[in-house]
Amino acid sequence: MSTNPQLDLAFNFVNYTNKNIFLTGKAGTGKTTFLHNLKKSSPKRMVIVAPTGVAAINAGGVTIHSFFQMAFGPFVPENQDSSNAQFKQKFNRDKINLILSLDLLVIDEISMVRADTLDCIDEILRRYKDRNQPFGGVQLLMIGDLHQLSPVVKEDDWKILRDYYPNLFFFNSNALLKTSPISIELKHIYRQTDNHFIDLLNSVRQNKIDSDILKELNKRYIPNFKPNDDEGYITLTTHNQSAQQINEVKLTEIKEKAYNFTANVVDDFPEYAYPTDFKLELKIGAQVMFVKNDPSRDRLYYNGKIGKITKIDQDTIFVKCPGEFFEIEVHPVDWTNIKYSLNPETKEVEGKIIGSFTQYPLKLAWAITIHKSQGLTFEKAIIDANAAFAHGQVYVALSRCKSFEGMVLKTPISFNSVKTDGVVVDYTKKADENAPGEKQLIDSKIAFQQSLIFNLFDFSDIKTRFFYINKIAEDHNNTLPPALIDNLAQIKALAEKEIYDVADSFKKQLSNLFCLALLPEDNAELQDRIKKGCQYFFDKTESLIELPAKNLNVETDNKSVRANINDALGNLQKAAFVKIAAMRLCLNGFKTLEYLQIAANAEIDYAATQKQKTISQPALGGNIKHPDLYVTLKNWRDSLAEENNTPVYIVLPQKALLDLIHQLPSTRQELEAIKGIGKIKVKQYGNDILTMINEYCDVNNIERSAMIISLKDVKTKIDTKKVSFDLYKAGKTIIEIAEERSLTSNTIEGHLAHYINTGEIVVFDIVSKIKVAKIMAHIIQNPNLSSSERKLALGDEVSYGDLKAVMNHLDFIQAGN
Repeated sequence: MSTNPQLDLAFNFVNYTNKNIFLTGKAGTGKTTFLHNLKKSSPKRMVIVAPTGVAAINAGGVTIHSFFQMAFGPFVPENQDSSNAQFKQKFNRDKINLILSLDLLVIDEISMVRADTLDCIDEILRRYKDRNQPFGGVQLLMIGDLHQLSPVVKEDDWKILRDYYPNLFFFNSNALLKTSPISIELKHIYRQTDNHFIDLLNSVRQNKIDSDILKELNKRYIPNFKPNDDEGYITLTTHNQSAQQINEVKLTEIKEKAYNFTANVVDDFPEYAYPTDFKLELKIGAQVMFVKNDPSRDRLYYNGKIGKITKIDQDTIFVKCPGEFFEIEVHPVDWTNIKYSLNPETKEVEGKIIGSFTQYPLKLAWAITIHKSQGLTFEKAIIDANAAFAHGQVYVALSRCKSFEGMVLKTPISFNSVKTDGVVVDYTKKADENAPGEKQLIDSKIAFQQSLIFNLFDFSDIKTRFFYINKIAEDHNNTLPPALIDNLAQIKALAEKEIYDVADSFKKQLSNLFCLALLPEDNAELQDRIKKGCQYFFDKTESLIELPAKNLNVETDNKSVRANINDALGNLQKAAFVKIAAMRLCLNGFKTLEYLQIAANAEIDYAATQKQKTISQPALGGNIKHPDLYVTLKNWRDSLAEENNTPVYIVLPQKALLDLIHQLPSTRQELEAIKGIGKIKVKQYGNDILTMINEYCDVNNIERSAMIISLKDVKTKIDTKKVSFDLYKAGKTIIEIAEERSLTSNTIEGHLAHYINTGEIVVFDIVSKIKVAKIMAHIIQNPNLSSSERKLALGDEVSYGDLKAVMNHLDFIQAGN
């Protein structure tokens, strides 16, 4: 990739290990260039984020808070599952799939990222990837310079977080500390070539300023320095107000026509990320700075190049830069706002453009803030940094200059204005002392490959997910098919014996084959064992886990239980699917990058298979005797329930449905004997149910024996109704009958309503004429409502008993009585 040893080392650590990396280096050492090259050449799927909008646009990524949908506020590690607002928003399926596929997270300008922000990222990634690994197992590449701009910490935030962190620099993240990250410092400076100036900058960066260094720096203090307009100096200030004021005054002094250029913003491009002014006011003679690299092949300008406007002609602005003979023709250019997504076909992470900002790549450049100058290079600059208020500001300002001679100090630099945090100095020193080399790279590559191989033969995820399904089934056994517990027990016993126990033994064998000095990919004996192991576990996982899981019958009338067990079953099937995909790949041997790719792809492929499943064909268990009849009856029941807007179990309970297909009743009496059906359902649906069963048996030549029906099965409730009727005929009131029989008044009303159908009781004997008229009018006007809907519409004045009595009265009249 390069001839720079540190860059090569960083590239290899990123691509061939899982180590978290802090890539640092002085200003001008090529950190940004490394990132752009990595995007083009790395086989890992990555997302790039940055703490600010401008930094994200420059890095070709998105902001941390937008990608992770985080709130702007402190993240308290102890309360991540409850009080933090960051966790109240759920990701959509596309974002989850993107995270599931992620190999590498690049965080640019890491010096400005707080420790609690990094811990929040950790929690989100673990929630959607691997709960047991920091950052969900995603590798981090953190790019930045701690000696430049530091994280912004409000006093109120620090009061909340000081009990959890010694300070809020990113390296104190609880999650990051668990990973033993490595630091690689880029040494070669591309921006400056003057060794004397480079040494001075290093002294400022490392907080090693003495009176001699200060004296040397202040040689560039030139009181009342006023360069000619054509010299191309830019002033760097500590505060935005100062920079804005300088630019406005300078522009006003030019007695030329003002030209206004309005940017064209399309779709989603937030204002905080605008790379230049939305309304750009320019004049001929104005000093400007390019804010983008020239996208053409000519590369006539770069981000930070200073020049003067010489002519404005329709849609072209002409800029001449100091020391150059030709004018640069400047036209509007586009900046794009990117949203990451996962291509379901290629399985690659792609940056989709969701908005654009089109404007001339210029801004007034007599002055700029030090903060906004980060990453820029200036030939000539006037630095006003005596009012520096943040650690690293003076170093950022000085290091923007290409040469010592091109730098002019507006005010002398004092000891007080050079602020370098002692914590940063200590951390940088320790990191430099422990800088990794080739040996650590080889060791890390070996450890990474070994961990992937162990993961290949680790079935703890499948085992945990199966345990959860079993627990749900045991807790709700009374609502689930009776055979489910037995089927789960059989799967568990076989899996324990033929998968889990064997895998534990197999991993011990692998450990003995691991060689400290040899990459697993290059170990022929180890590769042979991996191939044989994959063949065994591929077959066993498919036959003992995946296929039985698909055939489990988990139908139940309890919506909550059904949802929970189906979710748990889906998680088990996904874990088995991913494992089988990895095993299939390694039947031909283990290769690191291919393994990473197939594991991530399998997560997405499983989600795609779920979308393709047809809703009309439910998954049936092997214990269902007549699956076609089951589907027919279930679809009939579900359609009827949907048509009447009522739960399915009201039409036909699940256990009754299973009993129907196992017992195949042929008469109304046999149908009534099935628990959960009874006389009322036989009256309502008996003909339909018997027709479906009889047609199925005729088509399939199924001979049925008469069901054995006990007296208990055929007893009716006529006795209890008659008891209430006899008491009523004896002159007792409904309330008196209810008290005597220890039943509710509604129940007694229901008993008596039965005899309205027979003509033995007149409806007006038990319901007032006013209520009868009201109920009859409602029924006639709303003929298709259910009883519960009628009751709701009529209000508390009308009881279910009243309603039933009137409905029976109408049935009696319609029957011609």
